[in-house]
Amino acid sequence: MSESVSREALTRARRIVVKIGSRALAQDRTMPRKLAAQLAALVHAGKSPMLVSSGATALGMSRLGMTQKPTEIPLLQAAASAGQSILMRLYDEAFDQEGATCAQVLLTHGDLADRQRLNNARAALGALLDAKVVPIVNENDVVATEEIRFSDNDQLSAMVAPLVGAEALILLTDVDGVLDDDGNRIGVLDDLSRFHDRGSLTPGIGRGGMSSKVGAALKGRRSGAAVVIARATEPNIITRVLAGEDLGTYFPPKDQALRARHHWIAYTLRPVGDVLIDDGARAALEAQNSSLLPVGVLGVRGEFHIGDAIRILSIDGRVVARGLSRMSSLDVARAARKKGPELAQAIGVESAVVVHRDDLVLED
Repeated sequence: MSESVSREALTRARRIVVKIGSRALAQDRTMPRKLAAQLAALVHAGKSPMLVSSGATALGMSRLGMTQKPTEIPLLQAAASAGQSILMRLYDEAFDQEGATCAQVLLTHGDLADRQRLNNARAALGALLDAKVVPIVNENDVVATEEIRFSDNDQLSAMVAPLVGAEALILLTDVDGVLDDDGNRIGVLDDLSRFHDRGSLTPGIGRGGMSSKVGAALKGRRSGAAVVIARATEPNIITRVLAGEDLGTYFPPKDQALRARHHWIAYTLRPVGDVLIDDGARAALEAQNSSLLPVGVLGVRGEFHIGDAIRILSIDGRVVARGLSRMSSLDVARAARKKGPELAQAIGVESAVVVHRDDLVLED
């Protein structure tokens, strides 16, 4: 994990996604003004920033006189509803003082999982950025349920980054960045598997935590964005990170970025089933960019239909790839290990594809 990796990619970024969490906002009540000043300066410099902001539920709890975070979903939704208007008023006033305009954008996971609704969100965000407006994005907690919610806003920020073609993703938190086992900041983190193996991830307060931020960084860099995890309260943190200063933990962008559709398959869609494959099929997928054929399938877990997202697992249970199935789970199970006449006898055709290579993304 070399500390000498250039951060030049950050200095070239034109579209930038910044994420701020509830805890960082709570530590500094003037944070909305500080964020607005830095983001407005980017707009005035001809760049296109977007902010993913938590904080609505905490503000709403205070407004509604709640002393503890409720566990009942309706009460959480009520707090989010009451707090969202307060949060946006803080940002609206702060951006207005800087001669810039912001706009509220509320999303659920269902909005991004559905291709048409995702395209609508992409078009709306693009129109706002083109109009030099700073979108303030948050999860729509008022209507979100467990099935359609993001795990946290770290993940939301990583999903919207490819949506707007962001070249930089800055995750602001309450620590200096990713820390090693001795508590020292890691300046550059390129080998995520080594980091996970050390077991150094520690959870934070709220739905996020450092583990979630590292996961979001992985998703962001695979979309082609340069990613930084840094302390929110560091003076002019956004401006200095984008100037290439050695702040926070830097995740260099991948040389070969995933196309937006492949990023959507790999990181936005939630798999509803698994397909277990043999070593020959795994080698063909990893080395030859092949489609997955029934002859290489050993078994199926879960129930899925044509077009559903699935995981492809090796014999030892490792995730090899994710993709969109072109067969139902029942037909995959019937067709497993078969080809030609045997396949025709099982499902009625002599040739079939479980996952086409155009709909398949190898695990990083």
